[in-house]
Amino acid sequence: MERDMRRYLRVLVLCLGCGFCSLLYALNQLVVSLDEEETGGGGKLKAAAVASWITVSGRVPENGARSVGPKDHPGWSDRYRLTKIQTAETMHLAVVACGERLEETITMIKSAIIFSIQPLQFHIFAEDQLHHSFKKILDGWKFLQTFNYTTYPITFPTENAAEWKKLFKPCASQRLFLPLILKEVDSLLYVDTDILFLRPVDDIWSLLKKFNSTQIAAMAPEHEEPRIGWYNRFARHPYYGKTGINSGVMLMNMTRIRRKYFKNDMTTAHLQWGEILMPLLKKYKLNITWGDQDLLNIMFFHNPESLFVFPCHWNYRPDHCIYGSNCREAEEEGIFILHGNRGVYHDDKQPVFRAIYEALRNCSFGDDKLQSLLHPLELELQKTVHTYCGRMHKIFTKQLTKSIRDSYDRPSKER
Repeated sequence: MERDMRRYLRVLVLCLGCGFCSLLYALNQLVVSLDEEETGGGGKLKAAAVASWITVSGRVPENGARSVGPKDHPGWSDRYRLTKIQTAETMHLAVVACGERLEETITMIKSAIIFSIQPLQFHIFAEDQLHHSFKKILDGWKFLQTFNYTTYPITFPTENAAEWKKLFKPCASQRLFLPLILKEVDSLLYVDTDILFLRPVDDIWSLLKKFNSTQIAAMAPEHEEPRIGWYNRFARHPYYGKTGINSGVMLMNMTRIRRKYFKNDMTTAHLQWGEILMPLLKKYKLNITWGDQDLLNIMFFHNPESLFVFPCHWNYRPDHCIYGSNCREAEEEGIFILHGNRGVYHDDKQPVFRAIYEALRNCSFGDDKLQSLLHPLELELQKTVHTYCGRMHKIFTKQLTKSIRDSYDRPSKER
């Protein structure tokens, strides 16, 4: 009898628990329903729009730059934005622009915006005289509601500012200090100004999820073919792997970077990111050629477990085709990210690179991308077949074509 009574009590408690959970679910659904009614019958539509946005602070940073977002449009509820802000992930992208790099940087930003799905937050580090031009152009794109931006001055550690600024190219070494400046940013994609995205930024951003527990950053090899490699033939300092790494496209888990203690050849003690940079420069400054990229090679030579290496089609440069094709992944899948180093966007040495740059520079957001971008570009590339790179021009448009077609297939609320 006592055993039956215990069994009965267990069943009763289980039923009461299930009933309580059902009540909580019903109350939650009621709250959601009331929330949607409060937005004037358009709650689902607004939720979709906000889900494609995310960073919408709209505040004016101290340096005068202005964030662009839904706050610029009347009728958006601050309370509604805050409740829906977690529905998509913002991708953070940083670039450093000095000298005559305004046009290149704007073209890179445009290529990122055109195809990307999730919202973008641009961190633009630029010389003071460029800030107004960036603001004028990017504020003109605020109708897109798919990106946000902040401009920052070029800053280096006070005691060694002059030495860092003149390293390799003006301002290039600024990227080394991004983990220390952008302290609230967890992950970041750094790119040079001469980068063009032929696939959504979402694709390379997704590689962060492939990092193992020790990896803090991702880059592509400097070369695939050792016979034409620079580091393995000429470097006078340690470098990563067989041919070194190229830092023009650098994906970073900055939280891990800030926490890590790095092995090095200067002391038996492991040093954090902010502690290791200046000692490295002092030891190797007479032996390095490519500035901050060389310092990164030295760091990852001593900490190879911390680097995720992605294939060359994520950072495709003239070296991959000027002596014949040596990027197998690009041959198979096409080019994902184009890197026009050596100034090839602005001379006639590699016309296939210049043609793609000019096509993206000149296109407008409202254009039919097939008719105004892809088809004219394919005709222009036919004129480049007298060069090694031009002979394989189809790998330059393979992913671009897919990106354009994918953007048409995507539901309008995701565009």
